[in-house]
Amino acid sequence: MKKNMGAADRIIRVIIAAIIVTLYFTGILSGTAGIILLVLAGIFLLTSTISLCPLYGIFGINTCNAKSQK
Repeated sequence: MKKNMGAADRIIRVIIAAIIVTLYFTGILSGTAGIILLVLAGIFLLTSTISLCPLYGIFGINTCNAKSQK
């Protein structure tokens, strides 16, 4: 599969995931909303690790530059 996420997009996702995890484990986020956001953080980490976002493929978005798509 072709990568469709650039470096900046991956870094932003990791930062957002880290913030969500920190807020959840400090008790600021809790309940159903906290669990949903924790799952979203996991998805962000997974997609940034593999540099592939399935929703980007569906909508035809590509934030990866041409050199690093290999």
